[in-house]
Amino acid sequence: MNEKKPSPQCALCSVKNRLCTNVDGKGPAYCPTKHYQEVIQEAVKEYEKPAIREFARMASIQEAECYINRHVKPYVLHPVKPRVQEICEFAKKMAYKKIGIAFCGGLHAEARALTKVLKAQGFDVVSVMCKAGCTPKEVIGLTDDEKINIGEFESMCSPITQATLLNEEKTDLNVVVGLCVGHDALFFKYSKAFTTVLVAKDRVLAHNPAGALYTTGSYYARLLRHGIEAAE
Repeated sequence: MNEKKPSPQCALCSVKNRLCTNVDGKGPAYCPTKHYQEVIQEAVKEYEKPAIREFARMASIQEAECYINRHVKPYVLHPVKPRVQEICEFAKKMAYKKIGIAFCGGLHAEARALTKVLKAQGFDVVSVMCKAGCTPKEVIGLTDDEKINIGEFESMCSPITQATLLNEEKTDLNVVVGLCVGHDALFFKYSKAFTTVLVAKDRVLAHNPAGALYTTGSYYARLLRHGIEAAE
């Protein structure tokens, strides 16, 4: 019987000279680069598809171009481009013309600002808000006490509607702006176009969800406790 391979746990790796970034490096017992070469090589075959290869190639070029003075050795990372600029530059590299925006109604101002930026850069822009369709929450089985505003009509966030409308528009690339947890996942699943994220919603931390991770040793230490009370 084949021994079960350890599940990848890259986030726990503390090796300095890592096997994943150096051919002479090392990896811990749970290193997927060590134990899953067959799976990795099968995945890498996807890059043989011309469209996927070109998309990945441009993404890597875009990654490098976010840093300046790369010719100076020893090199010290010097990033210079905000993400919204990266999105515009990458879309141009891919010769995309039409960009779709799937946004949360709570970030209407941000979606409008993004629209202005994209149009200024020469793109055709279409946008769909999460509430498009005015579909009542009862359609997905919500009871009255499960609504935000109990006792009132509430239209549901419908990321499937957002994706379907942008699919109808035949967008080349979609940008998510602040969709809720879960709603964003549904949008990714149903969008036919590649999708990137500009804003990840965080109602408490001004849409900077990493802030809670940075402070798990202080203000958000409660998140390390087991159980639902950690989030209350």
